[in-house]
Amino acid sequence: MASISILFFILVLTCVSVGRANSGFVNVHCKAENIGQYGQQSLLDCVIHFTAEVSNPEIRIVAWKKVGAEPVLIFNHEGLEDKKGYTFAEPSWKKNMNISLLITNTDVKHEGDYECMVFTDSGDATGKTKLKVTAKYTVPTIHPLSEKLPVGAESALICNCDGGYPQVRLRWFDEYNTDWTKSSKMEAYKSKNDLFHLSSRLIVYPGSKLNKYICVVFNSSGGKESEATFETSEPRSGDPSPEKVGQMGKNPSKIVAPVVVIGSLIVGLLLLLVIMKRRAKSEYPHRPVFVFEQNH
Repeated sequence: MASISILFFILVLTCVSVGRANSGFVNVHCKAENIGQYGQQSLLDCVIHFTAEVSNPEIRIVAWKKVGAEPVLIFNHEGLEDKKGYTFAEPSWKKNMNISLLITNTDVKHEGDYECMVFTDSGDATGKTKLKVTAKYTVPTIHPLSEKLPVGAESALICNCDGGYPQVRLRWFDEYNTDWTKSSKMEAYKSKNDLFHLSSRLIVYPGSKLNKYICVVFNSSGGKESEATFETSEPRSGDPSPEKVGQMGKNPSKIVAPVVVIGSLIVGLLLLLVIMKRRAKSEYPHRPVFVFEQNH
C-alpha cells in the first residue's frame, strides 16, 4: 500500500490550518508503554478527550504511524485505509473515542515508538506511546561437553535455550542455591525472525563435590521463567567456592603444580649438600690446620 504515505501528507496539509487555532480543545491520552507477546495480538491504548466547551465534535482524520516510518492506519472522510495486520481495536471508536491500535500478529519488528495524530473541527492533537515485544524462551537443556562428566578433571556443562526476546541472562546454581554464573560464559545468536538462541558454558573444576547443577532463564523483568537440572552420575568431592575460583583462575592445578616442583628441587638440593659434607669429613678426618703468626 504505497499510496497510504502520500494520502497521509495530503490530508494533514488540508487540515492543519483548521486545528492549530483551537488545539487546546482536544487531547489524545495514550498509555505510556504497552507490552506485546510475540505471535499474539498487541494493543496500543489511546483515547481522544475533548474539553467541556466542545459539543458534537467532528473527527476528520485519525492517523497511526511508527516513528521514523510511514503510516500504518489512516481514517478520513473517504473511509479507512490501513496496512495488513493493523486496525482499530474498537469497532465503535467514533462513539467512545477509543482510537487504540490493534496489531493482529505481533513481531519483533513492531517494537518501538508510535504516534497517533487526530484532526477534528475543534483542533488537533498527537498522542505518543511505546510497544515492547517479548517472546518466551523454550525450557533450557543441559549436556556435558564430553559424553560423560569426568571426575578429577576439568570439564564443562552447556545450557541452551531458543526462541526468546529480548536477550536475557542464563544463570547457574548448585543444589545449595550458590550462584556460579561468574564461572560461566554466555553467547547469544539472533535467528532470522530476530528471536534469540542462548548458550552458556559452565566450567566444572577438578575434584568438584557438587552433584547437581541448575541452569535458570530469567526474563527481562528479572523473574524466573524456566530452568533445567543436571545431576552427575558419580559422587564428587573437593569443590572450590566461587570466591576461590576467582582467585585461582581458570585452572587451579596450574598454580599447584609449579609449587610442588619447586619444593621438590629445594629438598633435593639440601639432601645433596648434607651428603657431600659427610663424604668430605670421611675422606679427610685429620686435615692439618695452618696458623700464621705475625712477626713483631
